[in-house]
Amino acid sequence: MGVRERRARQKKYLRQEILDAASELFVRDGYENVSMRRIADKIEYSPTTIYIYFKDKAELLEQVCKETFSKLVQRLGKIMEQPGDPVEHLKNGLVAYIEFGLENPHQYRATFMVPIPEAFDREKHHRMDSVGMQAFSFLTRGLTDCIRAGKMREVDVDLAAQTLWAGIHGVTSLLITHHSFPWAGREKVIQATVDTLVAGLAV
Repeated sequence: MGVRERRARQKKYLRQEILDAASELFVRDGYENVSMRRIADKIEYSPTTIYIYFKDKAELLEQVCKETFSKLVQRLGKIMEQPGDPVEHLKNGLVAYIEFGLENPHQYRATFMVPIPEAFDREKHHRMDSVGMQAFSFLTRGLTDCIRAGKMREVDVDLAAQTLWAGIHGVTSLLITHHSFPWAGREKVIQATVDTLVAGLAV
């Protein structure tokens, strides 16, 4: 590996280290209580180093959310591309969403459970071409496929998608924040939640 490649890899690792530290602090202490200096202290670099990668705290949070959504889109995309029953695809996608949140708790909480700050560009975040809305579109596409296949009732797809998201976000958040609760079995709870949500839309 040459000097240029090694430096590029080091920059990539440092950038990810900054994002990981920021997401953890945003969740633990709240966005408003975190400064660029505190993030720098956590990774033992100077604040100047962080400003090389990110112009301010709002951009840091935006990038945490963007990367979280991008990884989620990649995972859901692989499921949707597979042939087979659209209802099973939808269920598999819902389970994959929950598992993604449990595997990436800091990033999930920073993206979905931290109040959106005033400095955050809400309009850009909710544009249809944003990576966040691309992730949400897997729900609307999955529901539309199920309806076209005659497996689900004719419903308001946007409302149904938001309902499904609310349900899987709820169980994801509970499993992340209340992991010591005497659950009947994490996998059983996940599958039962998904089955119940989808059954409510069946023909």
